[in-house]
Amino acid sequence: MRKLSLSITALFASMATFAQWTQYNPNPVNDPANAAKQILNPTNHALILIDHEGQMAFAVESQPIEELRNNTGLIAGASKLFNVPTVITTVAEKQFSGPVFPEIREYYPDMSTYVDRTTMNSWEDTNFIKAVEATGKKRLVMAGLWTEVCINLAALSALEDGYEVYVITDACGAVSQEAHDMTVARMIQAGVIPITSMQYMLEMYRDWSRSDQYLEVNKLAKRYGGAYGLGIDYIKTMQKWAKEDKKED
Repeated sequence: MRKLSLSITALFASMATFAQWTQYNPNPVNDPANAAKQILNPTNHALILIDHEGQMAFAVESQPIEELRNNTGLIAGASKLFNVPTVITTVAEKQFSGPVFPEIREYYPDMSTYVDRTTMNSWEDTNFIKAVEATGKKRLVMAGLWTEVCINLAALSALEDGYEVYVITDACGAVSQEAHDMTVARMIQAGVIPITSMQYMLEMYRDWSRSDQYLEVNKLAKRYGGAYGLGIDYIKTMQKWAKEDKKED
């Protein structure tokens, strides 16, 4: 009976993945089933955004704050675009840490859904655990502040509880570069998979023939993607001007 139950579960998971990858009008010669199992797609994980708050950001020295905000906006926008189950946490929001970044509130404006807590380790908060379990996902992608405390503690705890954990390292910040680097190294040794913000979005998108999301993906890249986004804006604008010049001729 147990084997039958597992088979049925696997079947439904396979059907969900198939449905996800057929709704974007993909190129018929492509077969997403050939991709490695550890590659992210919109249906196989939940995104956890931990304490991207003003007070926590003030002490970050591992990267410029504008980069951190851009990268956070990119992953928040991507998760919303691809309908990824997303859990947002705050710590002592109204007493100390303040509101989450505007880049998150833009895509997730209902702040009543955020999980506020007092523990540095989200995994020790029962409301947070309930929110994670409600996603139904055993693969978690995390980002937040600070790398060495709130991300590290939650990631290590999730691993021990049997979750597969990814951390978006450039959407995390620490009080020093050394604190960030040493913590990322520690998490990797424990089994965490490191990724970056642009990688997160493109790993979910993966095929430019998925036309339903093409414009939105490019919009996010232009807004938050630094030099890559500037390049997209450049070529699109130049192509537009070239067409206008032809009409005038």
